Amino acid sequence: MRNIKTIILASASPRRKEILKKTGLKFKVDKSDYEEKVDPGLKPHELTRFLSREKARHVARRYRNALVIAADTIVVFRGRLFGKPRNEEQAKEMLKALSGEAHSVITGFTIIDTAGKKEISRSVESKVFFKRLSTDEIETYIRSGEPLDKAGAYGVQGLGAVIVKRIEGDFFNVMGLPLNALTESLKKFGVNVLC
Repeated sequence: MRNIKTIILASASPRRKEILKKTGLKFKVDKSDYEEKVDPGLKPHELTRFLSREKARHVARRYRNALVIAADTIVVFRGRLFGKPRNEEQAKEMLKALSGEAHSVITGFTIIDTAGKKEISRSVESKVFFKRLSTDEIETYIRSGEPLDKAGAYGVQGLGAVIVKRIEGDFFNVMGLPLNALTESLKKFGVNVLC
């Protein structure tokens, strides 16, 4: 595993940092200051790739010889996009809607080689099945504070694990960074995690 270039994770998400650490790669965190603008004309996969690309490009401008990785995650349920809830009331609405149902979690990610100007954007979809939630369970979960900074108002890696019945697809994608697809894409930039 050779790291020639500096790897930059363009995200302040502790979950993305935790996932990228699993690769054993050395990296720095430099949060993107890109202000997300949702284009209603984009389909969910296109939207996550677009937002991850913009985040990556904002950080890439600050580096001459680095690999910049950025990601964006959304929850899609019956054609509606669920990002991070703005407040507890919105978190409650999201959790009520998802209760007892299946939804998709889509994460788009972008890798930019700032020296070679090479860029790859991909998106990965996983399906998440929720158990049926009582009003008390929803309110208790919201009081934990966990839902407020997560797309779809839950975190599968925390207390939210008890409301998820099962996941089809990449677990790490549901956390915010699809590890398998990311490491496969890094090979195109000469970064092999297992070599």
